[in-house]
Amino acid sequence: MKEGSPIAVFDSGLGGLSVARDLHSQAPEEPLLYLADTRYCPYGGRPLEEIRERSLHVGRYLVGLGARALVVACNSASGAALEVLRENLPVPVIGMEPAVKPAAAATRNGSVGVMATAATLSADRYERLMHAHARNVVVTGQACPGLVELVEEGETEGDRVRQVLRPLLEPLEEAGVDTVVLGCTHYPFLRDAIAEIMGPGVTLIESGPAVARQTLRILESQGSRFPAGPGTERAKMRFLTTGDPIRVAPAAERLWLAPLKVKGIAL
Repeated sequence: MKEGSPIAVFDSGLGGLSVARDLHSQAPEEPLLYLADTRYCPYGGRPLEEIRERSLHVGRYLVGLGARALVVACNSASGAALEVLRENLPVPVIGMEPAVKPAAAATRNGSVGVMATAATLSADRYERLMHAHARNVVVTGQACPGLVELVEEGETEGDRVRQVLRPLLEPLEEAGVDTVVLGCTHYPFLRDAIAEIMGPGVTLIESGPAVARQTLRILESQGSRFPAGPGTERAKMRFLTTGDPIRVAPAAERLWLAPLKVKGIAL
């Protein structure tokens, strides 16, 4: 794989920017290619088979653009399609999963909450994760409709955000959780608002930084990591969307905290 080939990151929308942000922070010299499948966002409420088919279509498209690795920066897509993607794509595929294992290790009272989409909570992959790492803790799963839509609009704070969050967090408060997993890549953008409602005694855990580290380890082990040399510039990120770029760009830039050239594609 030639130098300059990007690491591709995709999500149903803008949530995966939280993972792309972690990748860019850890390896700013690595070129990134981001695809927001905005036309089909959110994945979380769709049937698993539809998510699986769509993810494979997007993955093949990104490999066709020269991606040397694919980060499925979407818990719903990872839960539905990760194995299929790995079987059918000729590049490393790195997926997301709710950080149940570190949450089980971090909890002090044995009570953990998992905020996720309905698709993530219903996936076989989530059941296997619970069986492997949550036997000794009580886990309260909470589907969180409406949060993806807030982030897609670039709305991460304020009264409306708190109004949507409060009824979703009430079951976790009633369960007495002291650790909450942010099990969707959109949710880290709401971290401050969630922390404000849950209070300082609750630890919030996300997967993005660990996924970024794992991606870079895999590329390095395969000899396709391009480490920075003296004077290396920060690489730019290409941003594609299946939605309307004029509508997507303002929210994307607000979340990325920098200007982005957003290109619309038919896919």
